[in-house]
Amino acid sequence: MQNIIVFGASGQLGNCLKKVAGERKIDYIHFLPEDEADILRDDLLDIVFEKYKPTFAINCAAYTAVDKAEDEVDLARAINKTGAANLARHCKAYGATLVQISTDFIFKGDVALPLTEEAIAEPISVYGLTKLEGEQAIAEILDEHYTIRTSWLYSEYGNNFVKTMLRLGADRDELKVIADQVGTPTYAIDLAGAILTIITAGKKAYGIYHYSNEGVTSWYDFAKGIFDISGTDVKVLPIRTSEYPTNAQRPAYSVLDKAKIKATFNIEIPYWRDSLKACIKKLAAAQ
Repeated sequence: MQNIIVFGASGQLGNCLKKVAGERKIDYIHFLPEDEADILRDDLLDIVFEKYKPTFAINCAAYTAVDKAEDEVDLARAINKTGAANLARHCKAYGATLVQISTDFIFKGDVALPLTEEAIAEPISVYGLTKLEGEQAIAEILDEHYTIRTSWLYSEYGNNFVKTMLRLGADRDELKVIADQVGTPTYAIDLAGAILTIITAGKKAYGIYHYSNEGVTSWYDFAKGIFDISGTDVKVLPIRTSEYPTNAQRPAYSVLDKAKIKATFNIEIPYWRDSLKACIKKLAAAQ
């Protein structure tokens, strides 16, 4: 019998997993509160794994404050590397499969070609480095894992670029958005669906997979899309990364190649703009 536990359940992806699992009537999935399931505390993990005896554990817990990570290296590494390794050890002890969520930030982003799972990882930020270290720690401990790299996550839940743009667009006549960083937005509802499809597929095709929505865009064009679809009247001006300095460097090009996940699990991936329309429609309905 399947039994799934979700760590980091209160975050954006955790909430999306809860919604999609409900729609698919998956009732053997447990969304663990953070105080019960701290991935840095082995004593709590012992209790959780003994209580639920999971067949799958999904790790949505992560340190994702990209710029703050440059100053909080130890904390970012503890959550993104040590926490992931702790889960891998417990999964191994209990015969569970781990689903780890990783990021396009493990790539340098200096080559304008879609990135396959075999592309060389050269992170240029602390966040990207610690997420890569988490991937590597899991691979050393546990064969039975799926590491899913994704990019530019947004949804109706939590804080994300779509909600920020809609909030700023309601208050301002003009916004400047970076136009020389290229990637693909990912609707976290779509990612949640892909994760649950992998779990319920019954295959044991373990390893690294890439998942984002289809298509290629810049942050500038993403913002333009948000305002076009939502009917928000705001002027968007393209700027270079150099005009908007941040603590951490970002990949200039991080489009993920999804051929492997599509072929292995027969997953159909929506075009980014179609998924954005669905999200904005839900946000409008909730107002």
